Amino acid sequence: MPEGIAVNGDVITWARERAGLSPEEAAQKFPKIAAWEAGTASPSYPQLESMADEFRIPIAVFFFPERPNVPRIEETFRTLPDAEFARLPRRIQFLLGKAKAFQLGLHELTQGRNPAERLITRDVEFTARMSADTMAARVRDYLGVSLDQQTAWRDADEALKEWRQALYRVGIFVFKDAFREESFSGFSLYDDVFPIIYVNNSAAKTRQIFTLFHELGHLLFHTSGIDPLDDVYVERLPERPRHIEVLCNRFAAQFLLPEAAFEAAFAGQRPTEQMAEMLAGRFHVSREFIFRKFLDRNLITREDYGRAARRWAAQKQEGSGGNPYWSKLAYLGRDYVALAFNQYHQNRIDETQLGEYLDMKPKNVGTLEEYFVRGVQ
Repeated sequence: MPEGIAVNGDVITWARERAGLSPEEAAQKFPKIAAWEAGTASPSYPQLESMADEFRIPIAVFFFPERPNVPRIEETFRTLPDAEFARLPRRIQFLLGKAKAFQLGLHELTQGRNPAERLITRDVEFTARMSADTMAARVRDYLGVSLDQQTAWRDADEALKEWRQALYRVGIFVFKDAFREESFSGFSLYDDVFPIIYVNNSAAKTRQIFTLFHELGHLLFHTSGIDPLDDVYVERLPERPRHIEVLCNRFAAQFLLPEAAFEAAFAGQRPTEQMAEMLAGRFHVSREFIFRKFLDRNLITREDYGRAARRWAAQKQEGSGGNPYWSKLAYLGRDYVALAFNQYHQNRIDETQLGEYLDMKPKNVGTLEEYFVRGVQ
């Protein structure tokens, strides 16, 4: 009787091949990998964790019943050249793999059917010739969230939760994580059924909100995307990808604060930092966002903008810390967690599989459910 955790050996083979390793190369670190692939022996959980790290995929993939029939993540980034993908930090590439596992998990948990009644990426599609204001108007109309509703939200925290729920209602799942790479705010992975957005939880809430709509723009172009803070990244892109990246930024800006609304709210006031803070709080965008609008109108100098932006950037977002179970619910989103627990209670997955879908040790899923039942913190 094989010892260890029973997983499909063909999935291990897929993971090894995807990492570009021959059986001999993999055996240097995992001497029993040939037996694991053949199904004559099974790896332990720590060995699965080691393989996940070595092959740069989430451990949850090893629990799939068969090898994932999906293209390499790089292939979904139609606007990102392979050379630029290769430059991404290892941590970001790992999170891309983790996000792909969540995406595959959604297919498994729902039998391939998005629970939303409407799917925005199916009903709304952008072309590179569209203007940002047209794009923004179409999306706001589709989401059904008016500017008055947006400004009525209490603060950026509430705004982020409301936007996340609005996107879920139209088929977009939003996941969060601590990126530990300050120069990246988030990314998206396109899929015909389960397009997802992944957000850097360490960023300010207003930046997370901007990332939601920058990445939604990519998804509506039917491509995966990345939201970097560094303009150098954009400048290195070929002409068409660079155009789409810039257009996604303009779309997000126009969506969150249409020009007409900005003009009415600003109404010839002085372009001060205090005014930027007031407008930012009203529309739940960042102070830098408002100052950029001042700069674009030549109301302030580039030096004014640079000084303020550097000072605001130095005011780091405080780490959430606190209870890891509340953090887990915030990272995964209650809707995704509900799908996983529903499958578990219908006996369609066991506790070990549930733990992998939730990206946590199986022994802790009971406690997570207690927090889930208690509701929002």
